[in-house]
Amino acid sequence: MRLPRRFVPPVRSASSVPAGKLLDFVPACSTADARSLQQLQDFVSRFSRLFVVTGAGLSTESGIPDYRSEGVGLYARTDRRPMQYAEFTRSARSRQRYWARNFVGWPQFSSHQPNSAHQALRRWEERGKLHWLVTQNVDALHSKAGQRRLTELHGCAHRVTCLGCGSITPREDLQRRFASLNPDWSVQAGAVAPDGDVFLEDEQVLNFRVPSCERCGGILKPEVTFFGDTVNKAVVQFVHERLAEADAVLVVGSSLQVYSGYRFLLAASDRKLPIAILNIGPTRADHLAELKVRGRCGEVLSVIQPL
Repeated sequence: MRLPRRFVPPVRSASSVPAGKLLDFVPACSTADARSLQQLQDFVSRFSRLFVVTGAGLSTESGIPDYRSEGVGLYARTDRRPMQYAEFTRSARSRQRYWARNFVGWPQFSSHQPNSAHQALRRWEERGKLHWLVTQNVDALHSKAGQRRLTELHGCAHRVTCLGCGSITPREDLQRRFASLNPDWSVQAGAVAPDGDVFLEDEQVLNFRVPSCERCGGILKPEVTFFGDTVNKAVVQFVHERLAEADAVLVVGSSLQVYSGYRFLLAASDRKLPIAILNIGPTRADHLAELKVRGRCGEVLSVIQPL
């Protein structure tokens, strides 16, 4: 059984991010050596029902920054921190600030396109090698690549939910409502954050108008798991069930610092499932893995064949 996914975003012809800027948020990394590539190829070839966990390190190669990468992540470059769930729900001023920034950043954020790593994982699924993919990313790039056996663990920024009635609507619809309510409002955008937020000063958002749910008048929120919130229990249970059907685990582009993803590595270890990790930096689960490959996700996965 599969949880339903709604409002898969359309694939656009190109990202609005200049080609030369796409790798600006990828940490420095040497090319993976031939021995590591062969070991990963052997690992993938041994199994037929791979359970894959992906993280922000996959999307940095599409021009979307992450939070934790050394030197280039949001935490390293700024003192900004992501919106907390409690702050968003209790403060209308915080919601106004969040949505104003998100409104400005949305055209660029939504234009990002899948990279060679996303495409490789989609081919693995088509070849029957990939049993299930769990992503911690909210950027919809796996959906844009055509991945179907997919759970977006932390939701998707391309969808909006009402905290009152629970209705789900496309983020593009809300963008049009923002534009209609704020026809004369414009600001100069700063850098885009991993969740589509941009950097604006508080005084720039004072006159920004935020719409309510058209159905019940409730508070609108991106259908993503904010920091301080928890992942839906039914989603977690569903992912555990897919893990139970797998014969090995591959982590791609995640440090696994957030427990919501790390829990599945603990479960895999308890089940004695073989684990391999592809990531530039250290991860929370390195001690659980039989294989660790350091390299760029797209560069490595593009040469691994789903035999």
